[in-house]
Amino acid sequence: MRTWRLVLLASICTSAPLAAQSEAALKEYFEGKSVTLRIAMPGTENGVDVYPADPRPLDYPRYADRLKDFGTSIRAGSTAMITKIRVKSKHVEFQLDGGGYGTMGDETSSDVPTGSTPKTKREQNLEAELKREKDPVRKRQMKEELDDLRRDREREDARNRAEVADAEAQKEATIRQRRLDGGSRFNIRYRDRLPDEALTPEGIKAALAEYVSFEGPPSPATFAQAAAAPVPPDPAPVRGPRKGMLMSEADAALGAPVRTSERQEGKLTVVTRTYTGPEGQVSAEFVEGVLIRYTMTSN
Repeated sequence: MRTWRLVLLASICTSAPLAAQSEAALKEYFEGKSVTLRIAMPGTENGVDVYPADPRPLDYPRYADRLKDFGTSIRAGSTAMITKIRVKSKHVEFQLDGGGYGTMGDETSSDVPTGSTPKTKREQNLEAELKREKDPVRKRQMKEELDDLRRDREREDARNRAEVADAEAQKEATIRQRRLDGGSRFNIRYRDRLPDEALTPEGIKAALAEYVSFEGPPSPATFAQAAAAPVPPDPAPVRGPRKGMLMSEADAALGAPVRTSERQEGKLTVVTRTYTGPEGQVSAEFVEGVLIRYTMTSN
């Protein structure tokens, strides 16, 4: 029994440094590099959840809800910097341009505290005197004065509510703008535990391949070299569809669609475009201008 416990303790002690070393290696490889997004990213620290081991890695209705609720902080086709990699027990955080608004210290509520206007000392005294007053004429005069004081207080409350509404609207607009400027993240999740390949650069790239292009933008030196080099002939255009391609890319590759329709999946607007060609028909579904599914039918 003692030997078994020593073996277990040794395995625990060696596994913790391995995870730390894996995170450090991922940070060294990814952080500071730029990528190009194939999908729009919501302006929240919740980001986009991807389950690489599931048949459907991305829950599109939930993804659409976050876009609707928090807006788009990084648009499809835009370049973003990888600002942080964090390894958790069952997922890896792949943070972009700050990781998303809403982390600790970020203001997420637009509520502005307010209260009712308190009664004046005169109103309080009149209410007490009214209970003791016996003269009908005097009592009527006191009631009229009380009504005037109450109306003044109600008008003050109305002004306060209007000012609070304006302040909340301004605060909400500020928070929304900060969400748009705060970046986003991918959460690469697994149901049970992180497999070994999830802690490698190749595993991260494979998990996000449909949603991220890791080639990054060309450097200024690349532009200079391209300008000085002879212009090669145009490559043959890509004829087949692929997940993650933009709608404009699909139109360029497949031609003008013969039919277009829209439908709702929860809060998600799915655009279906049908293309025809010599080899058959392609039915492609787009969300936020990005191809998510397609089917091909041969002639």
